[in-house]
Amino acid sequence: MGRAILCKAYGPPETLVVEDVADPSPGPGEVAVRVRAVALNFFDTLIIQGKYQIKPPFPFSPGAEFAGEIVAVGDGVSGFAVGDRVAGMTGYGACRERLVAPQTSLVAIPDGLDDVRAAGLFVTYGTSMHALRQRGELKPGETLVVLGAAGGTGLSAVEIGKLMGARVIACASSDEKLDLAVAHGADETVNYAAEDLGPRLKQLTKGKGVDVLYDPVGDRLAEPALRAMGWGGRYLVIGFAGGEIPKIPLNLVLLKGCDVRGVFWGAFTEREPAEHRGNVGQLLSWAATGQLRAHVGGVYEPDGIVDALNALARREAKGKLVIRF
Repeated sequence: MGRAILCKAYGPPETLVVEDVADPSPGPGEVAVRVRAVALNFFDTLIIQGKYQIKPPFPFSPGAEFAGEIVAVGDGVSGFAVGDRVAGMTGYGACRERLVAPQTSLVAIPDGLDDVRAAGLFVTYGTSMHALRQRGELKPGETLVVLGAAGGTGLSAVEIGKLMGARVIACASSDEKLDLAVAHGADETVNYAAEDLGPRLKQLTKGKGVDVLYDPVGDRLAEPALRAMGWGGRYLVIGFAGGEIPKIPLNLVLLKGCDVRGVFWGAFTEREPAEHRGNVGQLLSWAATGQLRAHVGGVYEPDGIVDALNALARREAKGKLVIRF
């Protein structure tokens, strides 16, 4: 038996319960993991209310990213053994002391990286790694512009962009947020609440335009950002945190000779699992050597799940919030 955080009916975090449940056994190609840490994401606040595209059968546990230790392996498992430290992503169901996962969803945790930080390197950092590596094809010396640079995905893009050798321009809506981006490696900043985004980006690129633009915001920022793209630039569509899905004048894409590229990380992990594992392996290695901060904003016991999810819902978290078993 082991503890599990359970959602038995849709509702706010206060409706979650912590109970003892039977330990699961791994089937063919699966491993059983003693979970040490689970990283939370904003979508965890949605899935427990029935407001997310994934609607698991009741009862289910929230939590998509985890780290721990293998305690049993199923038939046909290779490359992993009992006692190995691993991290993985399940989509949901990770907030429990024991879970079963396909071996294809796991990667080994390198020495020097603790479970709490390892658990949070999949969703936000994984999205940015896929965006900049596979979709953006970011090259050393290129200019990377990150909109919403103080958010979870934005900060991860700033960090990864610097590690990939780019000149990073962080854009956000306040000087306080921009200071956070600078602390994570940004070279230049634009406060788009106080400055005109497009002309300022052209000024900072000396008229050449932007090579790669990372946009998790959309809304009113999309068109002026697109107008600042350089020839052959890659505009990466991450999401629409600003609210409205923008309607882009396609003549701008023609005139700029640039690309608009969608970034659907969830589908990428399913369609290209080997590439995904390679990305996560690189992230874990960078984190283990201290090149990637993988900042943790708070660590909670299982009984603290309500406080943790409410902090996420209020957008108060700075860095990952983690449940530690």
